[in-house]
Amino acid sequence: MENLIVITALGEDRPGLIDQLSKSIADAGCGILDSRMTVLGGEFAIIQLVSGRWNALAKLEGQLPIVAKELGLELHLKRTIPTRQPGDLLPYAVDVVTMDQPGIVHQIAHFFSQREINIRDLATNRYNAAHTGTPMYSVHLTVDIPAKLHVAMIREEFLDFCDQGNLDAIFEPVKG
Repeated sequence: MENLIVITALGEDRPGLIDQLSKSIADAGCGILDSRMTVLGGEFAIIQLVSGRWNALAKLEGQLPIVAKELGLELHLKRTIPTRQPGDLLPYAVDVVTMDQPGIVHQIAHFFSQREINIRDLATNRYNAAHTGTPMYSVHLTVDIPAKLHVAMIREEFLDFCDQGNLDAIFEPVKG
């Protein structure tokens, strides 16, 4: 069985953080399988899935808190298991763009939750429209639709939901 650990860290952004964190992981004999890193406000945020032999992960668990303290990062480590990918889930990409307004993420999440559709990945971005400067909001999701559901019906319901909320949306199968 594969040995995995999830690492999350948060701290003031500055050059070299990714370099030093990834060096610590490599030095312990571990590898980064999946990661998300971004700057939110003035804070650097990271979440990573790291794999390694049990003794390499134990070494990493011992040395990473020291490195995080040196870098001024709040750190959380959690052992985990490999993702179970049931064969009866259909991955779909959903993109929504609208004028910025409170509650957009909740409305979209509620739509999928009510249909027992899991959101696997979600990213948002606030920006100003190019010519008008209007505050805009984009949401990108990957959802896993159970094969027992009628995808065309879910898609139609979602697009109707978006029309009612004045949201522009694309709903399509994940490619590749």
